[in-house]
Amino acid sequence: MLARLCEAIDARPYMRGHGSRVSELSEAIAVQLGWSAERLRRLRVGARLHDLGKLAIADEIWRSPGRLNTAEFAQVRRHPAAGMRMLARLTDFRFAVPVALYHHERWDGSGYPSGRAGEGIPLEARVLAVADAFDAMTTERSYKSALSPEQAMAELDRCAGSQFDPALAGLFVELWREGEPRLLAAGG
Repeated sequence: MLARLCEAIDARPYMRGHGSRVSELSEAIAVQLGWSAERLRRLRVGARLHDLGKLAIADEIWRSPGRLNTAEFAQVRRHPAAGMRMLARLTDFRFAVPVALYHHERWDGSGYPSGRAGEGIPLEARVLAVADAFDAMTTERSYKSALSPEQAMAELDRCAGSQFDPALAGLFVELWREGEPRLLAAGG
């Protein structure tokens, strides 16, 4: 079932490989936090499925070559809740609901879908948010060029404490600068 869901996500050219890279990047952070093997497994699966809700959004929106208009962005903001609804129906993957639902929340409370802030955001979602943003920044998209890893690190530094949990963003940047092999392999 997991393989089929991941195939469906990766079938979209704009999402190909994203879940796998985010999974690897998230795991590198979580290993440093001392998570158990079972918690790491759940994070890996949740990371692979975090964007499942994007399948409910029209492909034209994801392929848009420029900035999204207000209506299009409102559609994009629906994908965490859509993913939550899909995962909630799958008994074996219900544990991934918080990751899918809260990965666009921001440390300062200005994210979506519910405006959670700080430690009110599940830790798994906060870890994933850093990895997800790094991969999004360093991957070519129809609407933007990829940033270099160094530029992405500067952005993570800049947004630590507003968009990202400052401790987790700092840990990610530190691991990257130390040459953590899992980060380099996934984001390299």
